[in-house]
Amino acid sequence: MLPSTTVVSNLPWVEKYRPSKLNELVAHEQVVKTLTKFIENRTLPHLLFYGPPGTGKTTTVLAAARKMYHPSKMSSMVLELNASDERGIDVVRNTIVNFAQTKGLQAFASASGKDSVPFKLVILDEADAMTKDAQNALRRVIEKYTDNVRFCIICNYLASIIPAIQSRCTRFRFAPLDQSLIVPRLDFIVKSEGLQMTPDGREALLRVSKGDMRTVINTLQSTAMSFEVVSESTVYQCIGQPTPAEMKKIKKSLFENGYALQDVITHLHDLAFSMDIPDSAMSAIIVGLGEVEENLSTGCSNETQLAAVVAAFSEAKSLCVKEIKAAGAEAMEH
Repeated sequence: MLPSTTVVSNLPWVEKYRPSKLNELVAHEQVVKTLTKFIENRTLPHLLFYGPPGTGKTTTVLAAARKMYHPSKMSSMVLELNASDERGIDVVRNTIVNFAQTKGLQAFASASGKDSVPFKLVILDEADAMTKDAQNALRRVIEKYTDNVRFCIICNYLASIIPAIQSRCTRFRFAPLDQSLIVPRLDFIVKSEGLQMTPDGREALLRVSKGDMRTVINTLQSTAMSFEVVSESTVYQCIGQPTPAEMKKIKKSLFENGYALQDVITHLHDLAFSMDIPDSAMSAIIVGLGEVEENLSTGCSNETQLAAVVAAFSEAKSLCVKEIKAAGAEAMEH
């Protein structure tokens, strides 16, 4: 189901088109059904969401929070901490404990209100960044304030969370989104924004996303702001990567002539030093080639490292364009 409400136009599209209700989510049906049942029965456990970026972990818990609490009570009943916040032990001992110690008015209303939820919600986004000491302190807080608070811990890698916390949470894995689930939302955004998108442009967005909805939307917005038409070539220009067709040409040239990538890199080093380009672009090429050379020495595949070589030059090109624009703007000021 796609959202039909009018939203603020100056938001980034990833926020503008973020689902606000559980029934608007395009994937993870079983997770949504389970959470809905927990909420309806008022038996929500501590939650641990894990999986790759852009798969709906944060969106799901925020939609669940909106289902549990009235909008006027969200600020007093929900505490959300993300990667931009300090993640040391002091935050657990101070910010989280202070929030957990106080019972909200919602809890006192629960005895008379059928739809009221008698606990607060703490959302710890990108919990991979939490230190082990902070996680151990959090474990004790979870134990102490279970009557008053539920925790939702969100991370990319389950192994980054200590076993003591894992055992206290109900775990849900968020897998990369299938392309068939991404396409309807992508088409909805394109139609809503009045964009021109070619079929190969859609395929390019799906290809570079690898099941990450956030990447799809951010790349779509960046491409739409830079070019009139969202096509394969403009998508790859926007992200600074070679198109599949360009990669095939380079690969064909190298392997048909029997050149070793290691030898090509040696000549590219010499070529780079003879180029009249800004220092930042030169640095991007040299660093990129150095990393490729190191990877080749450890047995990495030629095809993968060939893509890295092209990417290094694409990044250098972007830096050159940036320098030219900056110089032009400075010249106009004077």
